[in-house]
Amino acid sequence: QLQASGGGLVQAGGCLRLSCAACGQRAFDNFGVGWFRQAPGKEREFVADISLSGIDTNYADFVRGRFTISRDNAKNMVYLQMTDLKAKDTAVHYCAAHWGRLLRTTRNDYWGQGTQVTVSS
Repeated sequence: QLQASGGGLVQAGGCLRLSCAACGQRAFDNFGVGWFRQAPGKEREFVADISLSGIDTNYADFVRGRFTISRDNAKNMVYLQMTDLKAKDTAVHYCAAHWGRLLRTTRNDYWGQGTQVTVSS
């Protein structure tokens, strides 16, 4: 079970840190994890993912340089540090996990419940 938190209302240019706890998840370090987002009326889209060890990361072009994903396998946690937020970042953000490597589709093994990020311009 994944539990996402940390969303909220922030002004453009501000920052937020999202957290995702993998509760009761055994062998968390065998799962690729990452974040997606879904804005109203739009499809869910990939934001970022991180490898099992945390060494390799990937970002969607629209967040590269502004967002940083990290993980703490000892705590079963995934984080998304978001800076220089823009109004177009407004969306429900979901964490996801998949055995081995995160899929950039909606077919991942586990999904968090989502946390709302709202950026005012």
